[in-house]
Amino acid sequence: MSRLSNTRKLTILAQDPAVRLGGRLTFAEVDVPAEILASGPTGYRVKVVDYDASSRLLYQDKIDHEPVNGEFKDPFARAPEEDDPQYEQRLLGNPNFHAQNVYAIVMRTLARFEFALGRRVAWSFGGHQLNVAPHAFSEANAFYSEEDKGLFFGYFDGITGRVFTCLSHDVVAHETTHALLDGLRTGFTELSGPDQSAFHEAFADVVALLSIFSLPQIVAALLDSDFRPPREGSEVRLIDGRRLEPKALRETSLMALAEQFGREIQNVHGDALRRSVMIEPARDVLSRMEYQEAHARGEVLAAAMMRTFLDLWDRRIRELGTFGDNQYNLDMVIEEGAKAADHLLTMAIRALDYCPPVDIDFRAFLAAALTADAELIPGDKYGYRDSLREAFASYGIDPPEEGCLAADGTWCPFDRTVPISYASTNFESMLRDKEEVFRFIWENRVALGIEVRGVIEVESVRPSVRQGLDGFFLKETIVTYIQRADLFGAEVGAILSCDRPEGLPTTQRITAFGGGVLVFDQYGQIKYHITHRLNDAKRQFARLEYLWETGQTNAGLRGARDRFAGLHRARAED
Repeated sequence: MSRLSNTRKLTILAQDPAVRLGGRLTFAEVDVPAEILASGPTGYRVKVVDYDASSRLLYQDKIDHEPVNGEFKDPFARAPEEDDPQYEQRLLGNPNFHAQNVYAIVMRTLARFEFALGRRVAWSFGGHQLNVAPHAFSEANAFYSEEDKGLFFGYFDGITGRVFTCLSHDVVAHETTHALLDGLRTGFTELSGPDQSAFHEAFADVVALLSIFSLPQIVAALLDSDFRPPREGSEVRLIDGRRLEPKALRETSLMALAEQFGREIQNVHGDALRRSVMIEPARDVLSRMEYQEAHARGEVLAAAMMRTFLDLWDRRIRELGTFGDNQYNLDMVIEEGAKAADHLLTMAIRALDYCPPVDIDFRAFLAAALTADAELIPGDKYGYRDSLREAFASYGIDPPEEGCLAADGTWCPFDRTVPISYASTNFESMLRDKEEVFRFIWENRVALGIEVRGVIEVESVRPSVRQGLDGFFLKETIVTYIQRADLFGAEVGAILSCDRPEGLPTTQRITAFGGGVLVFDQYGQIKYHITHRLNDAKRQFARLEYLWETGQTNAGLRGARDRFAGLHRARAED
C-alpha cells in the first residue's frame, strides 16, 4: 500500500441551491485534512450524527470510508457517464452527501484557522470532537451550542420547496466559526455590551464570505456568468471592466450570505439573508436604533471588513493590464481577489490572539487586527492596514484611545522599563503549564496592574509559530487570563471603581469580568500586555448600564452562553 496523502478531496456544494450558474448547481471538490473516517462520517475533530429529532429518524451512513489501494476516494465525485441533472438529483436527494458536505466544510474551516494561528485549535467544551447534526430538526434555523457540544442544522418547507440549511456553504462556515471562536475566546459568549454578541455574528459572517474566494471556479462563475471566451488563438478569458467596479462587485452573490435561506423565508424572500456590504458608511451608524440588535450591529463590522476587501481587490485589479476595450484577464482578477481575501482572513483570525479575552468591542478588534498584521508584515507593502483603518473609520470605528499608538492604531508594546521578575519561573515550563504561568502573573501582579479582588484564572497557554509573506517565522506564546467577581450592587463602587447605574438595586447579584493577554516572544520576554482591567470604571459602568437597561442583568450565565439558537431564530423571524 502506498503512503496516504496529507490531504484528500471531497465534493461540497460551494453555494446553496438557490445559486445556479448556467442553470447548474455549484459543486466543487475541496481539499481537507486526510484521515481514515469512521461512520458518520466521524474523524478526530468532527463527529457527524445524522439524527432528525423532529421525525425521530436516524440516517444510516452507507458510505465506505476506507482508502482504496492507498488512496482516499471522493464518494460523491461525478461519474464520467453522468450528466448534470442526474448528478444533481443523486447528491441533493442523498442524506449521506448532506453529511459529507457539513463534514468537509467544518474541517476546511478548522484547517484555515489552524493555518492562520500556527497551532491546533481546541473546542471550548473540553472534548476533542464537535458533534454535527445535518438534519437536526424541522425549523428555519441553524446554530452552535456549547452545552450540546455541536452544530445543529434545520430544514424547512419554503416558498418553492424544502430547504436544508446544511447545504448552504455560508451557513455551515458561519456556525463552524461560532464554535471555533468560542474555543479561542470563550469569554466572548458571556453577557456584555452591545458589541460582544454582535462580534460573534460579524466574525462568523466575515469568515463565511471570504472563504469562498479560495474556490476560483466558483468565483469566476459568480463574478460574471457571461464572461467572454478566450480570443481565437489565445487562452485568456476576458471580463468587462464595468463588472469589476466596486459598486458592481457589491451587488454580486459573492457579497451575500445564505441566498436560498433568505429567499425561501416568507418575510425576507427575494434577497439574501444578509448583504452587509450595502450598508452605507456613516460615522454615527452604530448609535442608530436599527443597529442595536446583535445581528444588525454585527453587519456594520462585517461591512467594514468587506469594504476593506473590495478596496484592496479594486486596487489590485487596477494594477493589471487590460486587453483593450476595458477587458481584464478573468483568471488574474480571480487570483488577485483570492490573495486579498486570504490575507484579510488571515489578518482577522490572527487578530483573535491580540484581543482582550472579555468584553470585546469593535475598536479593540481593529487594534488587534492591525497589531497582528504589523508583527508579521511591518512594511504593509500593499496597504492592508491603511485600508482597514479607513474602512472602519468610515463607520465610526477607531482604535481605542488608551493603549494604542496614535501613529498606526496598533497596541502599545509592553514597557520594558517596568520591573518584571522572571527569576522564579521557567519559561520552558510556561510554554505549556498554566500553574507556572499563574505563578509568574501572581508574582508580577503589581507591575502588571492586575486587580486581585476577583478570582484570577489562567485560561490558556498557546505557543504559536506563524509565517509571514516573506517567509519570516514569528514565534510567540499567547497567554490569556480571566478575572471574575461575583458581587452585589452595593459592592460595585468598591470592587469595580464605578458608580451603580441608576435604578440598579444594592441587592442585585452581578458578575463582572476582567482579564488580559500576555504575548511572550521566543525569549520569554513580554511583548504585549493587552488588558481589560477588572477595575476599569468606564468600561464596567457602560457594561452594567447596558445590561440593566436591556433587562439582561438577571439572565442566567448558562443561558447566556447558549443563546445562539434564540439569536438566529429571532433573525429569521424579523
